[in-house]
Amino acid sequence: MWKSLTKFIHRENSVIGAAGILVLTMLLSNVLGLLRDHFLAKHISTYHLDIYYAAFRIPDLIFNILIFGAISAAFIPVFTSHVSKGDEKTGFQIANSLISISAAILAFLAVLLYFLMPYLTPILVPKFDTARMAETTQLARVLMLTPIFFSISYFIGGILNSYKRFIAYSFAPIVYNLAIIFGAIYVAPIWGVGGIVWCVVAGSVLHMLIQIPTAYSLGFRYRPLFNIDLPGVRRVFRLMIPRAVGMGANNIMLFVYTAISSALAAGSIAVFNLANNIQTMPTVVFATSFSTAIFPVLARRASENDECSFSSYLSRSMRVIIYLLAPSTVVFILLRAQIIRLILGSGKFGWEDTRMAAATLGWFSISLIAQGLIPLFAKAFYARENTKTPTIVSVASIILSIAIAYPLAKSMGVAGLALSFSIGSFVNAIILFVLLQKICSSILNREIIYSMTKILVATIVMAFVLRSTSHYLYGIVDMQRFWGVLIQAGVATTVAALVYISLTYIFGSQELFWALKRGVNGNGKNSEKKS
Repeated sequence: MWKSLTKFIHRENSVIGAAGILVLTMLLSNVLGLLRDHFLAKHISTYHLDIYYAAFRIPDLIFNILIFGAISAAFIPVFTSHVSKGDEKTGFQIANSLISISAAILAFLAVLLYFLMPYLTPILVPKFDTARMAETTQLARVLMLTPIFFSISYFIGGILNSYKRFIAYSFAPIVYNLAIIFGAIYVAPIWGVGGIVWCVVAGSVLHMLIQIPTAYSLGFRYRPLFNIDLPGVRRVFRLMIPRAVGMGANNIMLFVYTAISSALAAGSIAVFNLANNIQTMPTVVFATSFSTAIFPVLARRASENDECSFSSYLSRSMRVIIYLLAPSTVVFILLRAQIIRLILGSGKFGWEDTRMAAATLGWFSISLIAQGLIPLFAKAFYARENTKTPTIVSVASIILSIAIAYPLAKSMGVAGLALSFSIGSFVNAIILFVLLQKICSSILNREIIYSMTKILVATIVMAFVLRSTSHYLYGIVDMQRFWGVLIQAGVATTVAALVYISLTYIFGSQELFWALKRGVNGNGKNSEKKS
């Protein structure tokens, strides 16, 4: 039995299988993420959650600039090119060098920022009082350990992605969330946010450890190499610089948002982060899963100069993402208050917090489709080893989001920050699509426009049904109790979803069948199935 389980975990996955695995595991991970936020809101006041979320900003900024961009934009295409040519030895040397170099740099920064953090925190949260600022500093110092473990974990995950081994990779965020849930339930009531931060560190270690056995089964052995002269290492550094700029700009935006939130009503930082975590669920489950599964295929097709297949995979992925996120947008906008009450509305999360979070979630949700398409469009450029274009577009949209954030927050509160984020997301997605369409003209044609029209009609009808059903149930169930809200939201969503699926089935929408098959095989063939 153990051998069978090990074989299942370590086996190669087709595009169909990978998409299915990632959808299921990302769904589970996001459900656990919602449970994590539920217990955090239940056991810790938003006053103290402001400290908890603010403490993540500087460690996240460091990790996203130095590591995450390198892996998603540079490492996977470079490593995949060596694997596809049968040169695994060089690929593993590149991986070992990058792991060693990144871990050493992050360890050095953890020590350096330990001493600099008291000077950086006042810039991050200028309106915090002295006690909250001091606690934010201490927690941020501890959280600087997590980028070290995550850097190793994500490079190993990049290796697994290149070999299309997605099972261990997709379970990593699950064990990470389980560690924080454990902390929220058992540690927070005793040691508060400080105890949870140590559970976050433990979760980052588990995130790394769960992926190592599969990498080992592929022949990867860690060796402490620091060979910066390897052409592949230099190539990764060259490709990652534009992406690092883009990730840095995105985190600077969140840095600015945190600073603005510190001057708003108490709990605004927590509300912004909690609402943001909730609204990312459909994009991660329905969009990121497809983008992640299709990225190695796009990279290989680009390396083979197979433009027809590249465009086909990209087009179908885009259409499936829109098909899945259109109804999600309707549900999250129309039932935003019910969603917040069900996930966060208990314990120390008060009614005023609920009102702020519902408004914030609503403005976030208007851009779900745009947010879902951005990673796919960006990966299409990365697969062609073009990291500059999506970076320039991302930075431009982020500058816009930052420019309009303060006036919107001044008039709308924390919900204004969500609106500025959504506006920037729309701008980002639209520009990327226009630029991609110039490269791959076949991603926009009469068939796609006709298909999108059918999805739009089905979505409008679904919205009407959802609104009518929820309004009807409002007078029947007890909306003052958890189960009443759950029944109203659950029944209304189920009825509306069935209407949406039925209409798209009647319309003959291909996206429905592609989504059910969990794949987007180019040219209608299972060309990426394991032989």
